[in-house]
Amino acid sequence: MKKLAISLTFLSLIFASCSSSDDDTVTPPPTGSGEITGDITASKTYIKGTYTLSGTVRVKSGVTLTFEAGSVITADASTGTDALLVEKDGKLIVAGTAAEPVVFTEKSKTPGSWGGIIIFGDAPIVSGKTAEGAPITTATSEDGTNIVYGGSNATHSSGSLKYVRVEYAGKKILDGNSEMNGFSFYAVGSGTVLENLVAYKGADDGFEFYGGTVSAKNLISYGNTDDSFDWQDGWQGQANTNWYAYQTGAGNFGMEIEAKSVNNAFFPKVSNITLRRAAGTATEAGNPAEIDAIQFKKEGNGEYSNIVISGYTNTYTNAGVTTNAVAVRIQEAATNTNQVAGGKIKLLNVKIDDAATLQTGAGAAGFTIAFPTGNFTTSTAATGAALTPGAWAIVDGVNLLEKL
Repeated sequence: MKKLAISLTFLSLIFASCSSSDDDTVTPPPTGSGEITGDITASKTYIKGTYTLSGTVRVKSGVTLTFEAGSVITADASTGTDALLVEKDGKLIVAGTAAEPVVFTEKSKTPGSWGGIIIFGDAPIVSGKTAEGAPITTATSEDGTNIVYGGSNATHSSGSLKYVRVEYAGKKILDGNSEMNGFSFYAVGSGTVLENLVAYKGADDGFEFYGGTVSAKNLISYGNTDDSFDWQDGWQGQANTNWYAYQTGAGNFGMEIEAKSVNNAFFPKVSNITLRRAAGTATEAGNPAEIDAIQFKKEGNGEYSNIVISGYTNTYTNAGVTTNAVAVRIQEAATNTNQVAGGKIKLLNVKIDDAATLQTGAGAAGFTIAFPTGNFTTSTAATGAALTPGAWAIVDGVNLLEKL
């Protein structure tokens, strides 16, 4: 009996040491909330949370603004003009992930309700030429903020944007004509990281580059009513890849490419491009002839490879003349002479899915388009953009990559 008593005592000691109070307590991480407004004059990090954006928030020179993954920042058109603007030598770090993107949206979910993300860097631009033929290396922003941009630091960094979605931007401001895009990159340098970005249902361009040297990877431009991708001022990004545009409802060019009528020696490069236009998509009011997949004008150029084009079958009739949509339109004779014949426009491995879509077209009478051998090639094996699915590409339950 002594042995039994000892055993029972031992067991009672074991069970006594395992009380419910010893269970691990799981404490969820803190989440943020509040209003973001005014000038950001000291570096600040917003932890994962839900925030409101009020007015034009400016990240000042020398300051870094950071958003953690999973944050949602909401503007409200009823309170005025909202935008997130990074001044030259300021930095924006947006550290989203595929599962937890950082989303900038607007309360009413109406296209054109706010100004999107606007970044000013210090990289070179070419915005024209003087009467003596010298390059003009600065310009004034066309978004209504009237900021002078254009610098000399090609490798300048304005921060890092990863897995970021901008919704319902493209607001008309001040004079009613100046517009902000989903993403506006003014003289942004190659030290800036742009990866996995979505411009969703804006009232102007999805992405616009104003000169600079920055490159962008894994872009989605979905349902934007002007151009899906647009650039000017001698933009020369060299490492761009996986660009996907889906135009629906209203939309102009898939890609609008210009260089302010400057015959630059350099050009940008983009690989793996998909441009799709949904049936019934109309051009934006006031621009009835902007119906093509890719347009080159004002000496725009570049090298583009592995391209898939579908749905650009619109026609437009004016004064008895019918214009058909084309895969590639060359707008003026000078662009044809200097850029096409000059070998500075290269379209390699192009697949046009619709028999009704013509391959090329001229925007004005008096010239014939003839690419040098090897500068415009077609391939039925072209695959276009390759993008990884995830929450970053889903809006209100709609998978933006469904049509890819």
